[in-house]
Amino acid sequence: MECRIGVISGDGIGPEIIAEAKKVLNKIGETCGHTFHYEDILMGGCSIDATGEPLTEEAIAAAKASDAVLMGSIGGNTSTSPWYRLPPEKRPEAGLLRLRKSLNLFANLRPAYLYEELKAACPLKEEVIGDGFDMMIMRELTGGLYFGERRTEETDGVLTATDTLTYNEHEIRRIAKRGFDIAMKRRKKVTSVDKANVLDSSRLWRRVVEEVAKDYPQVSYEHMLVDNCAMQLVRDPGQFDVILTENMFGDILSDEASMVTGSIGMLASASLNDTKFGLYEPSGGSAPDIAGKGIANPIATILSAAMMLRYTFDLDAEAEAIESAVKQVLREGYRTIDLMPQEAAGVTQVGTAEMGDLIAARV
Repeated sequence: MECRIGVISGDGIGPEIIAEAKKVLNKIGETCGHTFHYEDILMGGCSIDATGEPLTEEAIAAAKASDAVLMGSIGGNTSTSPWYRLPPEKRPEAGLLRLRKSLNLFANLRPAYLYEELKAACPLKEEVIGDGFDMMIMRELTGGLYFGERRTEETDGVLTATDTLTYNEHEIRRIAKRGFDIAMKRRKKVTSVDKANVLDSSRLWRRVVEEVAKDYPQVSYEHMLVDNCAMQLVRDPGQFDVILTENMFGDILSDEASMVTGSIGMLASASLNDTKFGLYEPSGGSAPDIAGKGIANPIATILSAAMMLRYTFDLDAEAEAIESAVKQVLREGYRTIDLMPQEAAGVTQVGTAEMGDLIAARV
């Protein structure tokens, strides 16, 4: 198969972790007879430095011409980087929001899975972890508070900021259908998360989800308030299968879920539109404090590449080969620094490139 992949290496550790994902993809290509064509696309701080914009029209066109986009990370230190002295619409993250909107990437999938080998890295007690957990957070990605109208103005001598949270029933229905579709391929349970005791947008969310649920009688579903869900994720994460929620809630809950897996460096993600196209990226940030040190964990990016093979190219066996290689490397005791237990007996610390080499060798 010929696969055209747009590559956004981005900022901070982005180029380092992308290099390892490409290394593993190339091994898949050699082993299984596929050819991956990569086109570099500028976005984020590096694009600001080169063009003055976080995302150009040329970059959007290049992304649209690709079968899928693989991304590292964007942004920098918000306290010290000159990028964050620019107006909000000129900052690195504005490019990502614009790209999501331009490509209609409304469905964000973030799996949170606890590897048996990483139970020691999980901050939860063993009796809470139990047999582990395997959940998929389905986050609506192009609506809600992040995309609503916003303004800051002086009213009666007082600066006042306003952000608008808006959803319509069509936006809710399409993400709900995607969530129930995913549940059908998993354990057939959906937990819809909202704040319906306060927000009108959540009351509409709940109403539409109930309508969609009628078309999936095999799937059990429940509603859960977001504050309760945040608590339940650390009290009993094993209860969840698919968590379906809106943009801001999903942003927060998926980061919480990443930490109970042991490290945000393990959490892959996919952002999909209504075709096979997707943007695939690790859930962690650009980590400018460790950029260039060769210690970043590339596993989330490598697992994001596996999601790309599965959801865009329908290469399920190849995706499973990557996931199995990751499990084997962890089982053999190799860890990047973020995964190192306090008691290091039986484990070996490796750097970014070595971890990529180890996984590629086991594909």
